[in-house]
Amino acid sequence: MNKIYYQSPIGLVEITGTDKAIRSILFCEEETKINSLQDDTPTVLKDCYHQLDEYFKGKRKDFTIPYEYEGTDFQKSVWNALTKIFYGNTCSYKDIALSIGNEKAVRAVGTANGRNKLSIIIPCHRIIGANGTLTGYAGGLWRKEWLLNHEQSMANN
Repeated sequence: MNKIYYQSPIGLVEITGTDKAIRSILFCEEETKINSLQDDTPTVLKDCYHQLDEYFKGKRKDFTIPYEYEGTDFQKSVWNALTKIFYGNTCSYKDIALSIGNEKAVRAVGTANGRNKLSIIIPCHRIIGANGTLTGYAGGLWRKEWLLNHEQSMANN
């Protein structure tokens, strides 16, 4: 597994993947892990790095990098549903449960959402509570708020 780091405006992001696909994009708290792109960095990781950079600079709304995730069929259905939430928009856990045809699975949707290892490109940050409040985010609620504000301000451009 290959690993690189991207310094975003809201903290260090660890990107891991194979030569063919991204496996995780996660915020990490240790600021000492920064390593720059190398000549031998796999193209897919370089592409991810550059697409994240464009996203944070407000120049990208959709990601085109190949990725792979491991999980149950239910988790995969939730993660797939998350990719259908348009940039600058939000949905509730209930909305996702309804979209996958399992309206009673609201808590399970929340659990699956929390296990997403592909932050930002599978936009788990776009999930909010049914009452419109911010709810849990593995990267911290302050990051979730920043990402939502960033997307909403850029969506109008």
